[in-house]
Amino acid sequence: MSVTSDTAAPGQSPALSLRREAEGAASALPPLLVAAEHLAATVQMGAHGRRRAGSGEEFWQYRPAHAGDELRFVDWRRSARSDSQYVRQREWQLAQSVHLWVDDAASMRFTGAESGRKARVTKSERARVLGLALAVLMVRGGERVGLTGPLAPPRPGRAQLMELAGLLSREAGVQDYGAPEIAGVTPQSRVVLLSDFFGDLGPIEAALGRLADRGVSGVMMQVLDPDEEAFPYDGRTIFQSMAGGLIHETRKAGDLRARYLDRLAARRDQLARLARSAGWQFSTHHTGDPAQAALLWLYSALERGR
Repeated sequence: MSVTSDTAAPGQSPALSLRREAEGAASALPPLLVAAEHLAATVQMGAHGRRRAGSGEEFWQYRPAHAGDELRFVDWRRSARSDSQYVRQREWQLAQSVHLWVDDAASMRFTGAESGRKARVTKSERARVLGLALAVLMVRGGERVGLTGPLAPPRPGRAQLMELAGLLSREAGVQDYGAPEIAGVTPQSRVVLLSDFFGDLGPIEAALGRLADRGVSGVMMQVLDPDEEAFPYDGRTIFQSMAGGLIHETRKAGDLRARYLDRLAARRDQLARLARSAGWQFSTHHTGDPAQAALLWLYSALERGR
């Protein structure tokens, strides 16, 4: 059987016409999703998702039905008692749920200068594309992905990726530092936290404790700019937080380097300890390094944390 297209302009091949149509459709996609899918394509897909039956098949809880749920999973007896449809969510389905938190605080807008080169991406840009690229891999593996807050509960499918892309593309917050909102995290699921973790660690520690009590496993990735790691400042320097709430001026910035690096190392050790105490995994990624390595670590860490 052959198919002939009549949409090509005179003198234009059907293949060229199809390519232009595809490019036009792609241009309507959120730029973040395009970048995330490109990054995800560079990471080799392994066996992912839990589509097998067996241990863990027992009933866990009811949840409202979402777009994409098959009718055979709807519990009609429970649904008849309300105006909504409910699904019997089983333990293995909860284990397939992944929640993302991508810090949108002002501190994530920082990027260091690279003399004579194109400016590096901001920490926020890198964290967002990593989070969404991971979501692409999870959805391709048959998993449900959402945010840790209530705006986007874990769901499967392409429509969910579009929803996440829209939410993650919003403007950054006005506060200097962020803390995860975990109200939407389901028990026995997995969580990914992407942040510079430069703010008060109290809310982070409290969130990890509550998530551990729910049987939630996860990973933490600290995203830093190389300048934040090397502290390449000397002489008279004015340090100001991205939201403008903190400011410090010094004439001898080089004298602060040793103390700053000690505090950065102590912060990283504290983050690693918090992760270990919750049974989570922790890593640091620099925006000057390839994003593929960070995405592969996140993907593998979630597999190990099953």
